[in-house]
Amino acid sequence: MAAVVFGILALSALCLADAHSGGFSVELIHRDSVKSPFYNPLETTSDRITNALRRSFSRVNHFRPNSVSTKAAEADLIVDNGEYLMNISLGTPGFDVVAIADTGSDLIWTQCKPCSQCFKQDAPLFDPSKSSTYRKLSCSASQCEGLQGSSCSAASTCRYSVSYGDRSFSDGDLAADTLTLGSTTGRPVALPKTVIGCGLENGGTFGEKTSGIIGLGGGEASLISQLGASIAGKFSHCLLPISETGKSSKMNFGTNAVVSGRGAVSTPLVKKSPNTFYFLTLEAVTVGTKRIEFTGSSFGSSEGNIIIDSGTTLTLLPSDFYTQLESAIDGLINATKVEGPQGLSLCYRASDDIEIPDVTVHFTNADVTLKPLNTFVRVSETTICFTFSPNDDFAIYGNLAQMNFLVGYDTEKQTVSFKPTDCSKS
Repeated sequence: MAAVVFGILALSALCLADAHSGGFSVELIHRDSVKSPFYNPLETTSDRITNALRRSFSRVNHFRPNSVSTKAAEADLIVDNGEYLMNISLGTPGFDVVAIADTGSDLIWTQCKPCSQCFKQDAPLFDPSKSSTYRKLSCSASQCEGLQGSSCSAASTCRYSVSYGDRSFSDGDLAADTLTLGSTTGRPVALPKTVIGCGLENGGTFGEKTSGIIGLGGGEASLISQLGASIAGKFSHCLLPISETGKSSKMNFGTNAVVSGRGAVSTPLVKKSPNTFYFLTLEAVTVGTKRIEFTGSSFGSSEGNIIIDSGTTLTLLPSDFYTQLESAIDGLINATKVEGPQGLSLCYRASDDIEIPDVTVHFTNADVTLKPLNTFVRVSETTICFTFSPNDDFAIYGNLAQMNFLVGYDTEKQTVSFKPTDCSKS
């Protein structure tokens, strides 16, 4: 999966109120960048693409309707294949933490001392006893009562428990502490009394480079929701193309996250259950001059029929609609078809001089015209494949389709905006 990493430096703290006056930004680093802890110099470009696709197909299993419910909203996405990393600082004095950041989950948690069961991580564990601002939340706290999976300990403090479709899990104390984000202004942003999970029993398919998860979804426990009014419900990102390995872009908050100007279009966010996910309405897709009407997915045929997710690589669509889309694409491409990786059914020999047709995705009130880098990906030195794939369980607008677009979320106005952008210069 073409994941990215949020790289954040911990400097002297900045009051959140100061950040609110002008917004703030953090650096986005591609998962396979030399700056990423996942970087492997022995991997070829083809290796990275193959691994990205494997992670993508693993991740989307967590969206299946039989596992997606309001009760377990936080638990139904990622963990082993989370698409982002984020360097943050927890506590006072600050303690650096590297955790998976995910737009499809909510709870912020990290492994803590004393850990009775922890997965192996390279970095030291967070020790809450050394933070002067760390406080366990009581069972009666509103944050505890509002969190699915919470319970009351013998000491009347709140416990959280999250489990994942791949059997990964985290159990521990629900607490509040200062969370500090760095910014590209050089003045870090301190977020006092941020609700976090202090994981004491954790396991599953976590990598050694991470220590937990930072939820960026739409639920109440997510970082975005906790930032809330201070960022006016706004955040945006600009995902670099896969070819831009080693370069970085920004994730913006508050006024810095407003997406406007020439070429910007906006579509409504649709409130549906679970509120963790960001639902949009897909009306049709045009290939060349042929418009193919979208008949809906397991999420419904009308409003909110597709999820936009920065953590899923491919764009997934119901097989009946996908078949029409693939036929329209193939009918306009004069090249030799070849077999590609599992899950990608439309692939061509890369050595052919391929002219890729225009593809426009029609969301409600927003027509998003994709470039070839959004619709085809080189999966090997000899093969390129269509970045859309059939899936009858759900529809997801993936991150390959979002590359070189400034994508802005406004959770107050309930909109998502798109603007064609050179993310390497944003």
